[in-house]
Amino acid sequence: MVWIAGAGGVGREALDVALAAGVPVSGFLDDRLAGGEVRGLPVRKPAELPPGAPYVIGIADPAARARLAGLLDAAGGHPVTLVHPRAIIAPETELAPGCLVMGGAHVSSSVRLGPHSQVHYNATVGHDARLGARVTVYPGANVSGAVHLDDDSTVGSGAVVLQGRTVGRAAFVGAAATVTRDVPPATTVIGTPARPGPH
Repeated sequence: MVWIAGAGGVGREALDVALAAGVPVSGFLDDRLAGGEVRGLPVRKPAELPPGAPYVIGIADPAARARLAGLLDAAGGHPVTLVHPRAIIAPETELAPGCLVMGGAHVSSSVRLGPHSQVHYNATVGHDARLGARVTVYPGANVSGAVHLDDDSTVGSGAVVLQGRTVGRAAFVGAAATVTRDVPPATTVIGTPARPGPH
């Protein structure tokens, strides 16, 4: 019985993944909604995670994921990976604990996804790509082969990261942008070709 940290949009999508995969869900962990119910499941505070309980984080923001993972691990929880049965995970691909892969996603051969990374619905990750911890690939994005997405980076909806590029730590690729050159850490890029924009 897994707990889902976050009862917002991505948390409910994580529930969709769990239901499709036949994984029973105990409830949600969310300070803001604690004491209520979401989709018929109880919502507790994250500090109320039962010791030793499995959890997955259903929040898109990498900083929030990092904070919650530290809190839940300290409480004795252990992260588990959820993969929708209609996602494709190719051979020789490694998913670290806490990953969330949604329906229609295609993760190609010899890819490594770091802890608590997310590949949202209909996104693709090409061969030999390396995703660090808490990376987010939003719906419909295309991450080409041999790309490196460093810790806490985000690739926006419909964006494209071309072959062999690096997106630095905590960088953000805007929706529909096309990354043709490496993105420095903590930089937001937008447009085609992608250029620095507001962060």
